[in-house]
This record gives sequence, structure tokens and C-alpha cells, in this order.
Amino acid sequence: MKPLSRKTLWTTSLVALLSLTTTACGDDKEPESKCGEPLYGGDATDEAWRALVDAKGKPTDSTEAAHLALPTQGTTYSINDAPPKWTWTSTLASAQPRPAPVSPFDTARSMLARVGEWVLPTAHAHLPPFTGDIHWVQVTVPGRECPVEMLTSNLEWQLDAATWDTLKASAGQDLSVQVVSAYLLQNRITEGPYTLAQPVTIRLQGAP
Repeated sequence: MKPLSRKTLWTTSLVALLSLTTTACGDDKEPESKCGEPLYGGDATDEAWRALVDAKGKPTDSTEAAHLALPTQGTTYSINDAPPKWTWTSTLASAQPRPAPVSPFDTARSMLARVGEWVLPTAHAHLPPFTGDIHWVQVTVPGRECPVEMLTSNLEWQLDAATWDTLKASAGQDLSVQVVSAYLLQNRITEGPYTLAQPVTIRLQGAP
């Protein structure tokens, strides 16, 4: 049998490597969400959001839910107010043990993904895997199919002018604020998700 040339061996190895890379990254599928991605704050990433979307079917648990300091139940705003800052506290990070070391499989998968990115660049580069507590604030607006959402690693959300305008358009109606929290290790949920036992109801006053 004629020995394989160096070029053929290189091509064969490259195809095998890309096949492994594709398999390793196969869990990066876009979640099915007709509402699109939320706003992002702090170190939050789209991959952290995907982890929460994938966990939507889990039973509701409020044992380690965030404590929403502002707004509180029944808070009323005027449409003439400046965009507010919402704040909350969380015990998730302080309650977690020291993160476990990354497994050899995860390290190998990460290396293969990087090599694959060099050889065949994708549309966008992924951010580093997220570790820490993450909070997904969801504001349900009457008459609006999709909630107004923010995913953040911070313990606050300073609403921007555009978001505030969206909420003010529903003046005179009750809006519902829910917070979903979880602790992630390398983009994987290890604690949670936890939700407020009861969403907080707020109201905006004034003519929209």
C-alpha cells in the first residue's frame, strides 16, 4: 500500500479535529425564545442566559430567592419620574463552596473549541464561561407579548431611558416584576434557579 503523504495526513487530522470541535460545541444551540435575548448587565453573557432558559421547566423554588429591595410591593411611580434604579440582595455567592476544579474533559473541549475557532472562525467569539450568581429580572407588561428583561451579575438595574419609556407606555396598569436567580459554574447551573415566591406588583401613574 502506498504510504499517505504528509499533506493527506494533515488534512485527515484536521477533519477529525474539526469534527471533535463541532461535537464539543454542540451544546451551544440557540434556545427557542420568540422574545429574543434580554438586556445584559455586569458580566452576564448570552450563554449564561441560555442556561437559565434551558432550566425553565424546573419546579419553582424560592428558598434562596433574591430579596428585592426596590421596588417593593405596591411601589408607584409617576411617568414624570427619572428612570429608577432597582436593587436586590442575594445570598447565593456567599453560600457557595469553593468552585470545583475544571475537569480534564472541559479543558480539552475548550482547547479544541479554540483550535477550531482559529481554523474556521465563527460569526462571533464566545465570552469566557461565567461563574457566579446571576439574576434575570423580568417585567411583565399588560398587552405586551414579551416581558422587559435584564440579565445581570450585579445586584442592581439602573433602567435606561428606552426601557423606562416602554414601561411608561402602560401607565395606569399594574406591572409585575419577577427575579430569577441562580449560581453558575462555567455556564452550568449548580444552584437554583430560584424565583420570588410572589412577583412584585408596581404601577405607573399619569397619562401615557
